[in-house]
Amino acid sequence: MIRAALILALLTGAAEAQTAVRTGVGPGAVLRTLDKVSGAVVDVEMAVGQTMAYGPLQVTLHECRYPASNPAGDAFGLIQIVDARALQELFAGWMIASSPALNALEHRRYDVWVLRCLIDLD
Repeated sequence: MIRAALILALLTGAAEAQTAVRTGVGPGAVLRTLDKVSGAVVDVEMAVGQTMAYGPLQVTLHECRYPASNPAGDAFGLIQIVDARALQELFAGWMIASSPALNALEHRRYDVWVLRCLIDLD
């Protein structure tokens, strides 16, 4: 609960803030996965709304935001991770690329975190 409040404060800014940080919304994100047993690291591009299978986990990307003034500066991904075998939600919330340990998936074998948002270059 405390982590969620902290992340919300980071995303929306404190009430005392004079200026709000404008964010852009990316059409997808790059996630990094780690299998702690084999040591395999894989980077995966996902579109918003897409679900990928990673071992027994189902990882869904709901949204990816980035600072509009510095698109490469950071990424905030709204992620949901479900264990398909146990039908249990393991993680739901915002992951921050620059601080992956702030709000992380806690799983004994697998790790997933956001690296960056995909940016539309229209």
